[in-house]
Amino acid sequence: MCFLRYKSLMIFTNFTEYLLHTIKKVCGKYEYNQSIILKRKCHLIIVFGSGSGGGVVAARLSEEGWRVLLLEAGGPPTAETYIPALHLTLAQAELDWGLYVHPQKNAMLAYNNNSNRLPRGRVAGGCSTVNYMVYVRGNRRDYDNWASLGNPGWDYNTCLKYFKKSEDFQGRETVENAAYHGKGGPMTVVKKKWKPPLTDAFLKAGQQLGYNTVDANAREQIGFMEHDLTVRDGRRWGVADAFIRPANKRENFHVVLKATVTKIMFDESKRTTGVIFEHEGSQKFVRVKREVILSAGAIQSPQLLMLSGIGPKEHLAEHGIPVVQDLPGVGSNLQDHLVLLGPTWTTRAGSGLNAFTLANPVNVKDYIINRDGPYSGPFGIEVSAFIEGREGDTNWPELIMAFLAFSPVIDYGLFIGPHYAGLNQEIYNEYYKDILGTEGFNIVTIIARPKSHGTVRLKSSNIKDLPIVDPKYLSHPDDIKTLLRGVRFALAVGETPALKEEFQAKFHDKLLPGCVHEDPRTDAYWMCYIRHMASTQYHPVGTCKMGPQSDPYSVVDHRLKVRGVTGLRVVDASIMPIITSGNTNAPTIMIGERAADLIKEDWGINVHC
Repeated sequence: MCFLRYKSLMIFTNFTEYLLHTIKKVCGKYEYNQSIILKRKCHLIIVFGSGSGGGVVAARLSEEGWRVLLLEAGGPPTAETYIPALHLTLAQAELDWGLYVHPQKNAMLAYNNNSNRLPRGRVAGGCSTVNYMVYVRGNRRDYDNWASLGNPGWDYNTCLKYFKKSEDFQGRETVENAAYHGKGGPMTVVKKKWKPPLTDAFLKAGQQLGYNTVDANAREQIGFMEHDLTVRDGRRWGVADAFIRPANKRENFHVVLKATVTKIMFDESKRTTGVIFEHEGSQKFVRVKREVILSAGAIQSPQLLMLSGIGPKEHLAEHGIPVVQDLPGVGSNLQDHLVLLGPTWTTRAGSGLNAFTLANPVNVKDYIINRDGPYSGPFGIEVSAFIEGREGDTNWPELIMAFLAFSPVIDYGLFIGPHYAGLNQEIYNEYYKDILGTEGFNIVTIIARPKSHGTVRLKSSNIKDLPIVDPKYLSHPDDIKTLLRGVRFALAVGETPALKEEFQAKFHDKLLPGCVHEDPRTDAYWMCYIRHMASTQYHPVGTCKMGPQSDPYSVVDHRLKVRGVTGLRVVDASIMPIITSGNTNAPTIMIGERAADLIKEDWGINVHC
């Protein structure tokens, strides 16, 4: 067993190093003239954070000839970020902030310290440079709900214009979906070029349960869908390439990498005057003439607001931070898609992906020459299903099911389960020891709109002390009931002829350590299972909530202006009042697009979208 693990690792490592060497020659480098930037002491617009919100809004504002400064705490994308199948390897110090979820009381009991990693991109392009590349907009009712909460201009019909504006859709266009997709935008959206046999089996299983195969980014979501991806020509196509690189050709657009903003500065009238940031071992101050835009993401945006004196006054006082504006909602309303990992099926050989898929020299060569094969898309992420709610509008999904054409045992426990997923090694070994190394699949259950909300709080007044991120998973009783429904649905999918008969799918029915005292046929067992195995999907949002003046926990108004001060906006996933029904990258890009037009309008520029 140890020999197989070692052999798998060595083969994969050798071919990966060769592949990265080749990719470095193809992708080029990010080169910015920083000397010009640092000589200028004033910019019209300063944006901190180059991710899916900040990178987009900065690039769009530079189109007007405005002098825009984009500050990014990380460096340029590394070679491995361009190879879609290597997304599992990107949670590394060079690209990530190193955040962990605060130890949970009601969930993550099978994870080390009842906690797990919370990867956040610290690199040009932010999370779009390290994510799974899955492009899901969410449901039209998500945005109509935002508008109904007192946020005019954020309804679905308005947001759709901005989804289309950024998109260059290269998937299959039909009469039904043509009106919902954009052509010629900077963000390429495609279907996976290569797929294993299990992909079509997942779709067939859905049909056998009465679900259509749909384009969930078009009119309605309910059904099964092959993923849309932000990939171009077999390479990751994130915000860094789609927006920042083209904008960098403009003389008025300036970027400073490895620059961490430590404080936003205000004058006596609470108007933003500029920012202090650390760069090349020293602190620098740059003045802003019009606006500072904070786009550091749902964890760091509230952290920086609080360190700058904007947040709950009692919490600021605990850390000796002078209050500029008391805003109780800063760092509250934290929402994240909670996922249930673990339920696993074994299959016949050749069904999906195995330990040697990426180490196979044929697949390496196929990618280098043709940009095709298993390396050309995210590893094993094949199909999603959006499952109707039990109450209210049945076209608003309550559950999202992700179908993975691999299981956490294909690498003999070398990386995926204990290291990438964060499972406790002893629990992993005991639960999976009988099927280590076998091919199979996982069906992951995700709550579309969790009712459990958490907080982001300061650990100290030092920017280098990472904040305390407590999602309070499963603190609302409805969430575990929703996941329980998802488990039952997953088990039904595994029993369909498309999987059981055609691929000899067999459910791994060993009792989970920690739940052996429960009868596996009962809800009590699966609720225990959920509390042990549920974890983060890495989609934190909501901590700088957009809302009306009447909402005491709103942080920004519907034009994304921070309440109580002037010259400061937040543009990232933290402004979402309610999380969207799907991956959050596409909605955050839309927020960046919408924000750019709002800012242009506020400064007297006619906008046509």
